[in-house]
Amino acid sequence: MKNKEHTRQVRDTVVKKFKAGFGYKKISQALNIPRSTVQAIILKWKENQTTANLPRPGRPSKLSAHTRRRLIRDAAKRPMITLDELQRSTAEVGDSVHRTTISRILHKSGLYGRVARRQPFLKDIHKKCCLKFATSHLGDTPSMWKKVLWSDETKIELFGNNAKRYVWRKSNTAEHTIPTVKHGGGSIMVWACFSSAGTGKMVKIDGMMDGAKYRTILEENLMESAKDLRLGRRFVFQQDNDPKHKAKSAMEWFKNKLEWPSQSPDLNPIENLWKELKTAVHKCSPSNLTELELFCKEEWEKNFSLSMCKTDRDIPQATYSCNRSKRWRYKVLT
Repeated sequence: MKNKEHTRQVRDTVVKKFKAGFGYKKISQALNIPRSTVQAIILKWKENQTTANLPRPGRPSKLSAHTRRRLIRDAAKRPMITLDELQRSTAEVGDSVHRTTISRILHKSGLYGRVARRQPFLKDIHKKCCLKFATSHLGDTPSMWKKVLWSDETKIELFGNNAKRYVWRKSNTAEHTIPTVKHGGGSIMVWACFSSAGTGKMVKIDGMMDGAKYRTILEENLMESAKDLRLGRRFVFQQDNDPKHKAKSAMEWFKNKLEWPSQSPDLNPIENLWKELKTAVHKCSPSNLTELELFCKEEWEKNFSLSMCKTDRDIPQATYSCNRSKRWRYKVLT
């Protein structure tokens, strides 16, 4: 509950005793009020030469300073707490306020509601594997990484470019909307690969892919891509730990493969190319899945220049930096 302020008579008595030469401690004992209160009354009298309540800039806050501090502390300790929960907690101590009041108090303290970022769920074993991967490749030369052929699959939706778009409009209007379709209006799955020398083949995946189908894709496209990119006869192939990638039929086909740590999609630079590809394809506005596949292959072969497939720094250093700061610094240049 809020503390009641002292009457004007009590405040005048405090000032009178102070003028008479009494100290804070003796005034506090004589009037049975806290020493900090005596000090605050005298400080206010020194600054304004009065003990009367001064005009306030607006309506006094319904929440006490203690309750405001408690709200900020609860939000800082429990970032996922909702406004409704904070509202109920303040009502339990006798301060019933609206949600907007709580939101305004949090905003003043620098706390704002934001969408939580998503990241792979990493266990201790995953972190150790990432660190082992980084340290084992720390001494690799840039020429070694130029011999790596990166690969992955991705789903591309017909109307699935969900990037945020900002528009200028007046308040309370609904102009310049972005149309949406359930489940993206259909989608295709594609497999592709690339190296620092450029992009390799892109293949549409029909139906569900298993180990046998994955091996067929590799047999028909992997070596041809390596030949087009002039990787030579000895190169390293990268793939993640998807079950179909580690199927016996697929694993028997490899001679040299880059061992890949689990739960580490951010280590694969092809993820950056997927983002650029999807943005470029949806600028072409495909109207059906046939056009979507055509635009994917055209953009992959035509617009992904050699400079986009190179790194801006030495990869072994970038790998080690990834596991120290939990962020991958090997990126595609734009």
